[in-house]
Amino acid sequence: MSQQSQADGPSGAWEYSLYIPNDLRAVTVSRRTLRLILTLHGLIGLVDTAELLAAELVSNAVRHTKGPAALRVRWADGVLRIGAWDTDPEPPWFPSESADLGEEEDGRGLGLVQACSQVWGWQPLARFGNRGKFVWCELATA
Repeated sequence: MSQQSQADGPSGAWEYSLYIPNDLRAVTVSRRTLRLILTLHGLIGLVDTAELLAAELVSNAVRHTKGPAALRVRWADGVLRIGAWDTDPEPPWFPSESADLGEEEDGRGLGLVQACSQVWGWQPLARFGNRGKFVWCELATA
């Protein structure tokens, strides 16, 4: 077993997945689970922002699709990746830069994700007969 470096954070590299039903209560479950994971891995400084980002991603997954979803969290090389999988392969809706988010009912969530993370993106998925997409963002400690 090798010595872990500081770049890997307090607990080395790790990954978790939480499969959730299509239920808005899953947003709260996801936030609390993420808080526990980050606290146990000594990453309490990332909790508030990470919870906000996870809530936005999971909320979009359960509000705009009809199937199950999943929260995926990965820590490696000083970067926390938070993502939400859902069953809809269509790209997430992101308002144009000219749109007034104060006037819009929808679209603020991905604006928050973009503003609060270092990078975000999405990719369509098709594995083992399952279709959908994965929307993710990253937070770095440095």
